[in-house]
This record gives sequence, structure tokens and C-alpha cells, in this order.
Amino acid sequence: MASRVFMPMGIGLDGWLMDWLMEDIGRGDRTTQGLSLQSHQQIEGRWVAKARGRVAGLEIANRVFQLLDANTHLMPLLSEGEVCSPGEAIAKLEGSLAALLMGERVALNLGMRLSGIATATREYVDRIADLPTQFVDTRKTTPGLRVLEKYASQVGGAVNHRMGLDDAVMIKDNHIAVAGGIGEAIAQIRQRIPYPLTIEVETETLAQVQEALEHKADIIMLDNMSVEQMTEAVSLIRQSSDRVKIEASGNVTLETIRAIAETGVDYISSSAPITRSPWLDLSMKLG
Repeated sequence: MASRVFMPMGIGLDGWLMDWLMEDIGRGDRTTQGLSLQSHQQIEGRWVAKARGRVAGLEIANRVFQLLDANTHLMPLLSEGEVCSPGEAIAKLEGSLAALLMGERVALNLGMRLSGIATATREYVDRIADLPTQFVDTRKTTPGLRVLEKYASQVGGAVNHRMGLDDAVMIKDNHIAVAGGIGEAIAQIRQRIPYPLTIEVETETLAQVQEALEHKADIIMLDNMSVEQMTEAVSLIRQSSDRVKIEASGNVTLETIRAIAETGVDYISSSAPITRSPWLDLSMKLG
């Protein structure tokens, strides 16, 4: 698990953005093309926040416009993760009128979606900021948007969990059921995975925690346990090993996250900031 915030501007992003632009533009922007304006007319504008939150994805939005016209720019006025207030300008725009109008919706959609995730994530992170427990995201992401949504999660202060199934082993209830038990699942998988992939096991009872310990799991997830059960499980794990990392998951809310962290777990994972966050309302003003 890495905490460094990276800007996902590498391989693949331009292709995704072009696909999303074509989905919106189709055979052409009928409205802009229908106006008696020169498409190359140069104009200035700004992005304005309509609600309080944390901005994310402004450089990605800039790339949307540049794919339409290399001389069109969105210039952030706030850093990624910085708080904006209603009515505040968060970016300046300059360039081709046609590019700004055609790219507006895709760029704003991405900016609002990613800013909403960063804003919601930060609420969870702030609740446990004075404790050693780290807040972690999950693979519950919008298909096609995982890299960007996990980027926004990092901007909000979370640690990325697995980016995909190839990052690490996580043995869940269905794997355990098919294998015939935690020990059997770990033994079979350990023979086949490349070094140095870690093995995490999802547990729901203290008996399963003990079995995961006996078979030397690297990370033990306490799934949907009560705070009391988690406290017992943490004590059991710490008495047995100081190398095993502990993750808590399931029913994590802003109201419960601190009590969960106080049990002594290393990580708390939740999909809520990505799956339940409202978009941060932003608008584009030209002229």
C-alpha cells in the first residue's frame, strides 16, 4: 500500500479522454457549429465552485481541452486537495471558443466527480487524523474510472488498496468455501503466486482469525465485526505476531470510524467515499 499521490497522466489517459469526448460530441457540436462565430475565436473564462469542497482533477480537465486544441488551457488557481468556497474561482481558462464549449461537459464531469470523492474521503481521514490507523479505499469503483477515482481518493488523504486482482492476494469467503477452509486456500495459493505478493485473508470470526495466523497470512481483514470482536481479534493477533497487518472493513461510517480505529487496527477500508459521494458542483463561465 502506497500513500504517494500520483497524477494519472501516463499511458491510457488520452485514449480514455478521447473516447469520452467522442461519446459527447458525436458527429459534431450542433449548437456551437450553428452559431455565427469563428471556431478559432480566442476567449477567456474561469471555473467557479458552487459549493464548499476539495478540488481534484484539474490537470486532467486541462488535458481534455488540450486534446481538442493544444493552445487551449485550464490553469488551476488551487492546488489538488485544496478547499474551495462557493463563488470562488478555482481555475482560469483561455483558448479556442470551440474547444472550450465542446470539452466543457466532459471536463466538468470529471472535475466534479473527482472533487466529490476527494471531499468525501477527507471527511473520513480527518476523523482519525490523530491516530496511526490509515484509511484505505477499495476496488468498488466505476468501471473504466478506477485509476481516476483512486487518484481522487489519494488526493483526499486515503491510501490506495489493490488497484486490481493482480496486485496482491485477498482470500475472501467464496475462495475459502471453494478451497475447503482458510488453511487449504493459503496453502494452494502460496504454491502458485510469484514472490513477493502478500496474502490477505478476510475473516468474520475469532476462529478464522486464529486459522489465518496459524497459516501465516500477511494481512488479516476483520470483516463486519463489532468493535468488541475487533478488539479481541487485534489482541489475539498482536500476541501472536508483530508482523501481521490488520485491516477492518464493513459498516464503516463517519460515526463509527474512530471507534474502529481505536481498536488498534492498521487500516480501515471503505468504498463509501467513492460509491456514495455527491459530485462537487462546479460551473464554467466564459467572457
